[in-house]
Amino acid sequence: MAYRVVCLCLLAALLGAQETPPAPAPASQETPSPPIRVEVNEVIVPVTVTDDKGRFVSDLEASDFRILDEGRPQRISYFTRERGQPVVIGFLLDMSNATRIHWKHYQDAAMELIFHLLPGEPKYSGFLISYANEAELLVNTTTDSEKLVEKIRKMKPGGGAALYDAIHIALTNRKLVKGEPIEPRRILIIIGDGHDTASKYSLEQVLEIAQRELVTIHALSTVAFGFSSEGEKNLERLCGETGGRVMYPLNNLYKDVSGYLSTPSDEGNFALKVGTGGYAAEISKGIINAIAAVAGEVTTQYILRYIPDYGPDARADAKVFRNIEVKIHNLPNVRIRARKGYYPVEIKSVASR
Repeated sequence: MAYRVVCLCLLAALLGAQETPPAPAPASQETPSPPIRVEVNEVIVPVTVTDDKGRFVSDLEASDFRILDEGRPQRISYFTRERGQPVVIGFLLDMSNATRIHWKHYQDAAMELIFHLLPGEPKYSGFLISYANEAELLVNTTTDSEKLVEKIRKMKPGGGAALYDAIHIALTNRKLVKGEPIEPRRILIIIGDGHDTASKYSLEQVLEIAQRELVTIHALSTVAFGFSSEGEKNLERLCGETGGRVMYPLNNLYKDVSGYLSTPSDEGNFALKVGTGGYAAEISKGIINAIAAVAGEVTTQYILRYIPDYGPDARADAKVFRNIEVKIHNLPNVRIRARKGYYPVEIKSVASR
């Protein structure tokens, strides 16, 4: 396909070649693992920094960062800015009726992301979950991208949307890789519009588990120009509170078209006519840019860790969420994305309470 060649070039430059240190191999057991749990002694904070044009800032040092835990300054005990750090990535695909109109484009986008984020090296693992009326783990944790892509080639949308159940499965019912969540890190990428019509679990429940399990969530929204979804705010919250972000590849198709609203058209004053080469090219361009942006978010991050200093009169409460703020010295115009906070120690999973 036309835009795949362009995408390969963009992402090859973005990910770059690098030496890969030995990394833990995926767990060999095929039976479902128990719920993923983490006891937070050392707080792990992945941080993405971009400038005012959205370009990644990748040359900062530990001394440039400041972390506040409930407003109290903390000492950074570990810092790295190495690219291509080990990750486990869950791909969650919306198979509801809402994705039908542009499904082929997002099907291709999902496959491109998988090929580039799971290049077949031991330190990169992934799994695939689809969700419609029910959520289903289609491919358990593996380093083989072809297993995921082969499933996606056969998928067709239809039905409701159990997004929160899909997130719950990703967080509690898959094969683990040794070393999670410190190395490798945990990432979820949602391809959908954020709406949920069929889940047993709630947004609040899965967001709490995601925060406890140190998961960063990113999303490619399938909402197209001229449309809206009640789920947009859900995606923004899931991503924003875990340190990720939402991409909207089809929301700016007409941003470079002068006077498109005043151009007479049977399609509703759209200067880029649906079904024409110009319209298809803009869709491809938007998705290519979104793929590159998501890949950059996953691979171009700083990792900070600190052992919390709660102060002489404070103590950690397992049920109380503690807020984190990350700041950078002398760079007022940068955009910082990091998790909003954490729960100090492990408690029982929301599902079992």
